[in-house]
Amino acid sequence: MNTRIKNYLGVAGIITILLLGYSAWSYVDSYARSIQPSSFRSFVVTGEGKVVAVPDVAEFTFSVVTEGGKNIADSEKKNTEAANAAIEYVKDKGVDAKDVKTQGYNITPRYQYYSCPTGPLSSATPCPPSEIVGYTISQAVLVKVRDFSKVGDILSGVVAAGANQTSGLNFTIDDPTAVKNQARTLAIQKAQAQAKIVARAGGFSVGRLLGLDENNYYPQPIYYSKAMGMGGDASESMPAPSIEPGSQEVTVNVTLRYEIK
Repeated sequence: MNTRIKNYLGVAGIITILLLGYSAWSYVDSYARSIQPSSFRSFVVTGEGKVVAVPDVAEFTFSVVTEGGKNIADSEKKNTEAANAAIEYVKDKGVDAKDVKTQGYNITPRYQYYSCPTGPLSSATPCPPSEIVGYTISQAVLVKVRDFSKVGDILSGVVAAGANQTSGLNFTIDDPTAVKNQARTLAIQKAQAQAKIVARAGGFSVGRLLGLDENNYYPQPIYYSKAMGMGGDASESMPAPSIEPGSQEVTVNVTLRYEIK
């Protein structure tokens, strides 16, 4: 008798566990399907937001290139002195130390190559090996200028101060977060309005937001580029270039997927 009762209880326990497991699986499956976007019950709209902003930072790079002999220490000293003089000039013009950053420092050997022997016995005579005749040292420094009225003077003066190359001037927004947020808000508002139009035309209601994708575009215009040859010189009387920062358009595109109700 006790054995039969135990068997009944065991079977009942197994059935209970199976029922609980099935109920849990059924709930999870139903919930998962309820939140999965389906091409039969969802639709997609897009929106674009554009905000035009005035750049607040001008960036450019100046370089000091020194060609020396085999004495690397001597070439490094000359290069460092010229770079430091250019950096001091930039700081004297009001550029903060945090806006001056060394971007690269390279030491490259220069080789002398010799022609291989020619003639009947050339195959028996090995080619002379190449020989290092000196080293070229280059140092690149990135500068941010926040006072646009000084950009032209700094570009001209930094060459006279010690740099022999300047390049890559562009105007940008130092912290584009606020502008990007404005553009995103406009893009989402346009997409939401488009969703209402589509739903009204299709005879259905806009349901839950199921997904959002975003793409950003930041154009970086370059306005001025100049390079002096190594060993070149710049006259103190050389007129400063006229620099205009213009404006910059920040664009955000969004894609919204909504449930159809």
